[in-house]
Amino acid sequence: MLLSDLLHETYSAVAVNKARSGLTILGIVIGIASVVALTAIGQGVQATIQSSIQGIGSNLLIVTPGAPRGVGQEVSAGRGNAQTLKLDDAAAIGQLDGIKAVASEVTRSYQITAKGTNTNTRVDGTVPEYLTVRNVEVAEGSFIDEGQVTSLAKVAVIGPTTRDDLFGVGSTDAIGSVLRINKIEFKIIGVTKAKGGSGFSNQDDVVFIPITTAQRFLSGNVYVNTVSVSVADASGMTAAQQAVTQLLLDRHHIGDPLLADFSVMNQSDIVAAATSVTSTFTILLASIAGISLLVGGIGIMNMMLTNVTERTREIGLRKAIGAERKDISRQFLAEAVMLTFLGGGIGVALGWLIAWATTKFASIAAQVTLPSVALAFGVSAGIGILFGWYPARQASSLNPIEALRYE
Repeated sequence: MLLSDLLHETYSAVAVNKARSGLTILGIVIGIASVVALTAIGQGVQATIQSSIQGIGSNLLIVTPGAPRGVGQEVSAGRGNAQTLKLDDAAAIGQLDGIKAVASEVTRSYQITAKGTNTNTRVDGTVPEYLTVRNVEVAEGSFIDEGQVTSLAKVAVIGPTTRDDLFGVGSTDAIGSVLRINKIEFKIIGVTKAKGGSGFSNQDDVVFIPITTAQRFLSGNVYVNTVSVSVADASGMTAAQQAVTQLLLDRHHIGDPLLADFSVMNQSDIVAAATSVTSTFTILLASIAGISLLVGGIGIMNMMLTNVTERTREIGLRKAIGAERKDISRQFLAEAVMLTFLGGGIGVALGWLIAWATTKFASIAAQVTLPSVALAFGVSAGIGILFGWYPARQASSLNPIEALRYE
C-alpha cells in the first residue's frame, strides 16, 4: 500500500464518524494540555522563586543567631530570635579576606502611623552597607549614612508599598514627612525602588532606620537579628562560609561546631534547595496530569477495537482481494496515531493558552518550553503506537473467510 493511499484511508476512517473521533481525541487533548500547562506553571514558579532569592543579594551569606538545645544537638529551630550576635561580630567578619560588604540588621514588625493612617510592617534597623549587600536602590531622597548611625538619628527610609499604605499610591509627599514607630517620631529621608516580594517577605513593605537607633529605642539591647555578608567572588562562597563559621566559633569561645550558637546559610544552598523542591513539585503535577493521558489512551484502544468489530466485513473483503496482514495492521495503527497526533496538537495549543492566561491573570510567569512541547508530542506518538498496536494486531489476524461471513 502506498503512503498516499494509507493517509487517504486513514483520514476517511477517522472522518466518517466525527462525533466518536472527537470524543476519543478529547481525552488526549485534556491530558496533553494538563501536562503542558502544569509543567509551564511549575517551571514559572521555579524561575520566580530563584529570581526572588537572587534578588535579596549577590553571593550572599546569611548569619543568624541561635541557642543550642544541649550537648550534641543542633542549633534551635527558632534561630533568629536568640541573642548571640553583636555589631562587633559583623565588624570582624568584614575584615576577612574575600568579603565585599557586611550589613547587620535588627528586625521586628511594628504598627506604623502617619497623618491619620497606619499599617503594620517590618522595621529594619540597619547600616549603609545594606544597599550593597541586598541590592537595594533608592528612588527618592537618600539612604541611611554612617553619621546617622553614629548619632542615633531618628530618620527613616521607606519602601514603596509602605509609602502607598501611609500616604497614598504614588504619593510624592513622603519625603520630609513624619511617621511614628512605637510612639517615637522618625523623619522620612528616602523611598527605595520597587523590588517586589519574595518567598520570605515583601521587600517593598519595610521601614529602614539606623541600627543603633533601633537598638536604643526599639529593641533595647545591643544584639542583632541577622548579619548579611556579600562575598566578592561567587567561586569563594564555600571558603567564605567556612571562614565566617570558624571566626564566630573562635569569638564565641565554642570548640564544638555542633554547639554553635549561630548558623551560616549559603545563598546558593537556598537556591538549590528551592529548585529541588519546585522541580519535584512540577514532576508531581505533570505525573498527576499524565493519568488523564492513560485514560485517553484506553479510550483510543476502545474506539479502535470497536472499529475492528464494525469493519470486520471490510477487513475480510480487503484480505480477499489481496491485502496483506501488514497493510491492515498499518491502517489501523495509522488511525490510532492520527487521533493521538490531532489530540496532541490541540492539547499543546490549549496548554499554551492556559499558561498564557496564568501569566496574564495570575501573576505567575508560566514558561512553555520546547522540551515540554516535544515531550507532549512524543507521548502522543507513544500512546498512539502503544494503544493502537493491539487493535491493529486483532484486525490483521482476522480470517478473511470468517470475516466475510460476519454479520
